[in-house]
Amino acid sequence: MNELHLLLILHLVGAAIWVGGHILLCTVILPQVWKEKSVEKLFNFERRYEWIGMPALLVMLITGVRMAYLYNVKIAHWFAFETPIERVISLKLSLLFAIVILALSAQFYVLPRLKTNIHKLPLMTFHMIAVTVISLAMLILGSFVRYGGL
Repeated sequence: MNELHLLLILHLVGAAIWVGGHILLCTVILPQVWKEKSVEKLFNFERRYEWIGMPALLVMLITGVRMAYLYNVKIAHWFAFETPIERVISLKLSLLFAIVILALSAQFYVLPRLKTNIHKLPLMTFHMIAVTVISLAMLILGSFVRYGGL
């Protein structure tokens, strides 16, 4: 097994944990939160998922950067969009930045207010669904590397 193959496996395990957790959140936890108007269920899920979800995201970040270098896409070309592989990497990085912005917004604006104001639930729902859709898009984009990119 070569380095690229090992990195890909680690990246895919991270993606399974990250994307799977967000799909679970949106399809199982979120409907319960809305039905019972219990944001505590959301906070309970976050506490239980965070210990595995955040390391999975970190693994994907580290392996993704290393794989980009192995595909000869150095940092200077990350947003060049010139070659098919550069397009995939650039799009994935752009989507990662969108996730970071949503995460910061949720962490510092929405979640603290949600604890005392259930009326912020629609905004939190938007954040959760957006991160899930973006994460799925990143997963799909990654699959194009096998075919040489976009």
